[in-house]
Amino acid sequence: MTSEATAPSEERDRRSIRDLIENWAIWRDAGDWERFRTVWHDDGRMNATWKQGTADEFIEASIQGWNRGVSILHFLGGTSIDLSGERAIAQTKMTISQRAEVHGVLCDVVCTGRFYDFLEKRRGRWGLVLRQPIYEKDRIDPVDPSASLKLDDNLLSQFPVGYRHLAYLQSQIGYPVKKDMPGLKGPEVEALYALGEHWLRGEPLP
Repeated sequence: MTSEATAPSEERDRRSIRDLIENWAIWRDAGDWERFRTVWHDDGRMNATWKQGTADEFIEASIQGWNRGVSILHFLGGTSIDLSGERAIAQTKMTISQRAEVHGVLCDVVCTGRFYDFLEKRRGRWGLVLRQPIYEKDRIDPVDPSASLKLDDNLLSQFPVGYRHLAYLQSQIGYPVKKDMPGLKGPEVEALYALGEHWLRGEPLP
């Protein structure tokens, strides 16, 4: 077995990036906020359906939600990493699971997609510069399968198909939901891919 000390530099970088991505989900979902901060660079940013801003703003909003009982959990799948020197783009299959009441019925929403991460190695440490989820498909189910749930079709149709049920639930608990997030196909995700290519070529983020 190859030791960490003798492993090729690229392999060490890939391990570090995978560790960072896994730590993001574990520490965020466990409310381990101090360690959660360490996966970001100081200028890191997060774009989620319910919150867009700096890493510090996202962490503070997550803490506030945690304290009032907002339940959002993440499960990760495989990761694909494109390396270019001290920059990287990582795509990780994931699901977002959120539980809340919708029209008086306790519901679970599960949204499947990818984390699309812009990463950079600074002073020997990899960190997140930008995390942009890609929302591919979702569904909503009452926790009690015998419960009856009727959604407002007009409200539901205002949100993109990849995360419309997640957005519906989030809107019901008071979050302003961004309506132009990237999905599986379309101009938003194509623009994201192009931005990733620019990043790997050494260009700054807008």
